[in-house]
Formats: sequence, structure tokens, C-alpha cells
Amino acid sequence: MTISLQTTLTTPTDGGSVLDTISDWAVSMMETIGAPGAGLAIALENLFPPLPSEVILPLAGFTASRGSFTLFEAIFWTTVGSVVGALILYLLGAWLGRDRMRAIVSRVPLVDLEDVDRVEAWFDRHGYKAVFFGRMIPLFRSLVSIPAGIERMSIWIFIGLTTAGSLIWNSIFVLAGFYLGENWHVVEAYADVFQKIVIAAVVVFLVYFVVSRILKIRRRRAERDPA
Repeated sequence: MTISLQTTLTTPTDGGSVLDTISDWAVSMMETIGAPGAGLAIALENLFPPLPSEVILPLAGFTASRGSFTLFEAIFWTTVGSVVGALILYLLGAWLGRDRMRAIVSRVPLVDLEDVDRVEAWFDRHGYKAVFFGRMIPLFRSLVSIPAGIERMSIWIFIGLTTAGSLIWNSIFVLAGFYLGENWHVVEAYADVFQKIVIAAVVVFLVYFVVSRILKIRRRRAERDPA
């Protein structure tokens, strides 16, 4: 089964691409330990965002369609993996704590504690929605677990929201891989566009943040030292 499945996984991206490498690694995990391998791969994806769930999840669905495990097992274990990965980052945030986080931020250039206060206030108002919908946004789904831990969101509410959001996201991609079969990689192409949009939005925000902070610092200096 391993040889035939990896042969079937040959895609238009052949030639030693990153996608091929991740595909081979994920398939090896799934065929070695079954559906829990898909869960382990997704847990690692949460901890290392460069590992794309948009590749791993359709692969889990495709592998299920080949009979290595059932569709239910694919969705169940990938959702378990999502929750475990998110929980590790939540615990990291809880360990970091508010005071330690503020001490670290105070040493970061261009960042004021006022910014931290605004983020905390925003998270107090929208934290539940951020955790739930954040599970469906590339990059953000990993990062949102840390402030949830820092702010000590109820761990049971955090697990519940993470499970619900992950179940929706994982089911969409696993089902797509299951029904697309050998064309599973089509999903990755569309998901890649979405991820690029998210990354572009983050870059634009960071540029805006840096420029606005530089202008703010210059205004403060001008007020202290009028010409």
C-alpha cells in the first residue's frame, strides 16, 4: 500500500518541491501509525505554522479514500491533533503570563504598553469569537492560542471553541481530499491563494504599525524639543 499510495501522490509539482516533501512525510506518518498519524501531523502544524494544514488535511482524506482508515477516523484524529497543538500553545501563554509578557514587550522597539492594553481590551471583548473563527485562518489559528492562555480564558471554553472551529475547518478539507481522490492537490491550490491573502494583510498591517509608531515617536520628540 505504501509504495502504491506514494506513487499515486505524484502531482504536477514534482521535482523535489516543498509540497512533495511534506506530502511524502505526511503519508509516511499516516501509513506507519494510521489515522493517529494524521492527528500528529496536524498537532505539529499548530506548533510549526509553516507546515500547511491545507496539504495535510486533504491528504488525510485521500488516504482514507484508499482504505488506510475510515473517513470518520480521519476527521476525528485531525481534530484531536488540532486541539492538542492549540492546547500546548495555550499552556505556553498561561506559563508566560501577563506580567512576563508585558516585561518582554516593554523591551521591543516601537511597541508601547498602551498597545498591549488595547490588545487585551480587544481580546476581553472578542476573545471567544477570535478563538473560534481563528481556527479557520492560516497562521492566526496557531497564534490565537497564546493570548488565550495569557488572559487565562477558561480552559474548558477554550477547548470547546477550538474543537468546534477545528472540526469545521478539518472536515471541509478532509472531505475535499476524500472525494477528490487523486486530485486532492487541487484543494491546496485554492487554499494557497487564501493563505497569501492573509499573509499580505498581515504584512500591510505590520507596515502600517511600524510607520505609525515612527511618526508617533517623532511627534513626541517634537513636543519635547520645540524648534
